[in-house]
This record gives sequence, structure tokens and C-alpha cells, in this order.
Amino acid sequence: MLGITADNKLKRLIVVGDRVLIKPKDPTDRTASGLYLPPTVQEKEQVQSGYVIKVGPGYPIPAAVEDEPWKETEEKVKYMPLQAQEGDVALYLQRNAIELQYEGEQYVIVPQASILMLERSEDLL
Repeated sequence: MLGITADNKLKRLIVVGDRVLIKPKDPTDRTASGLYLPPTVQEKEQVQSGYVIKVGPGYPIPAAVEDEPWKETEEKVKYMPLQAQEGDVALYLQRNAIELQYEGEQYVIVPQASILMLERSEDLL
């Protein structure tokens, strides 16, 4: 049995459907003018940001109807991929996020529809 290391601990996780696993950025505890904010105010922010760690396969696409029902076909599920990719920075709605802790780290799982914007470091051209 292989041991869990920092390199492979997240490889065992499988994100299901149209969901995205995000590592939230550390929230800022100050306003732009330098005032400190209590944790209750920070938690009530509607939009949060974080790094996309893992992405689900996407939205399932229904199988095409065959004209010849006597033929045996192998039903393979096909998916429409998500826009989010690993390594993106995502702005997402906090109210739809499910918080979890895995291996001592804090993560959130959000559906693709809750992601408002993505920032990708590579060129999209």
C-alpha cells in the first residue's frame, strides 16, 4: 500500500459531477483603509476567492437513441467539461459553498454555477 505524501494526498479524491474543489485564499482581516474586521464580518462576505484544486467530470450528456434496438451497445457516459481548470483562481458565491476539512487543510466544494469568474494564468488565445 502506498503512503500518503504531500504530493499525492489529493490524487485519491474524486470530485463528482459539476462540482469544483477550491482552496480558499486567506481572507483579509483589514479594510482598504486599514481597519481590522472581526471574523463574523469576514464570514458574511457573499463573494469569496480561492484556487481551483480539482474539477469534476462535468455535466452528463444523454446517450443518443439508436435506430436499431437489437444491437447491443456499451453505454459509456459522456460529459460536457467544465470551464474551471486546476490552477485557476475562482470567485464564487459563499452561500452555495460546502466547507470541509481534509488532511488538516480547509477546502470548499462549489457547483460550477456558483463560480462567477475565473482567472487563468495562461493565455486563452
